[in-house]
Amino acid sequence: MKVTVGVIFGGESVEHEISIISALQAMHAMDEDKYDVIPLYISKKRVLYSGEALKNVETFRDMDALFKNVPEVYLSYDGTKTYVRPIRKSLFRNEEKALDIVIPVVHGTNCEDGTVQGYLEMMHVPYAGCDVVAGGVGQDKVVMKYVLQGSGLPMTKWFWLYGHQLEEKKDEVCRQAAEIGYPLILKPACCGSSVGIEVVHNEEELLEKIPEVTKFDRKVLIEELVTPMVEINCSVLGDCYKAEASTLEQVMKNEEILSYQDKYGGNSKSKGGKSSGMASTSRIVPAPLSEQMTSTIKDLALKSFMALGASGVCRIDFLINSDTNAVYVNEINTIPGSLAFYLWEESGVSFSELMDRLVRQAIDRQRRREKMTYSYDVNILSSFAQGGAKGKAKGK
Repeated sequence: MKVTVGVIFGGESVEHEISIISALQAMHAMDEDKYDVIPLYISKKRVLYSGEALKNVETFRDMDALFKNVPEVYLSYDGTKTYVRPIRKSLFRNEEKALDIVIPVVHGTNCEDGTVQGYLEMMHVPYAGCDVVAGGVGQDKVVMKYVLQGSGLPMTKWFWLYGHQLEEKKDEVCRQAAEIGYPLILKPACCGSSVGIEVVHNEEELLEKIPEVTKFDRKVLIEELVTPMVEINCSVLGDCYKAEASTLEQVMKNEEILSYQDKYGGNSKSKGGKSSGMASTSRIVPAPLSEQMTSTIKDLALKSFMALGASGVCRIDFLINSDTNAVYVNEINTIPGSLAFYLWEESGVSFSELMDRLVRQAIDRQRRREKMTYSYDVNILSSFAQGGAKGKAKGK
């Protein structure tokens, strides 16, 4: 019997289109003999759609037609199973489908940050990848840095502020920036795919660009720009019980930092001339590093993965100062573009097997959760005395 797997993607995020590309790649990699794959597409207006047409990239070229022709659906839990049910039911056929598990292939704010995972938790459906807490910590670069730094992992110098505090904290911000030294890199705390990132070379640019970054998130992260810099990525697959690190890649860039265009507008294309998503980025695989440096980065990737409580397939990004060989953990991407399949293929794990492992991880986590205690079989309210807003429990 096939396992019914929902692949959820899209969402209200600046990385919406990248999520579509990643999800299409993931769905096409799944073995049709093992899985009945159900696309679950979240529009930018947070409306859920499902239908076979969503497995074809052509469907997304005309969004008006998609919204008209693809059924709008909702998830419903009946106490034993979670179903995909159409908003408007047909009189002639049963269109609801029971889900065994869901694989989130969402990127960015309102999606990857624990939002979708929380929804799936409420729907009682097993899902692959990071849970709510790890997703939230992994998306917020400020919280993430506190966790990684607190775990003793090597970080660049950094500080942060709420964008609206700039006027009242202007002198302090300028002082902290000067202590680190220019150039500096500014990032929205909760965006991905290099969206909203700015490089500044002096105080004037710093004060000018902070409001620009605040358009994408209320928190602004300000950190040292490593120069000269080499960017290395490593994927990690597994959970807190067992995890392994992939082959490393060196990511190439055309500007001071790896931009959105560098990531998704590279020269590499998939068959038919369609974008290959993150797989299209210019890269060197395996990264041209010494055995010792490769081992060091893989070890740091695993430690970062564990410190953040991550699971599923993630990607840890590193910065190397090519003059000093100092290595810094940059950030985690809890649901990386293209699910980092290209790194696992270089590690001997096919895209199809990668999806198999995500399915198994979701099932294993659900089995462990079923053995845990989440509530007590008692009713405190049965001994709660009437007393209006100041009612007291008996015996207190």
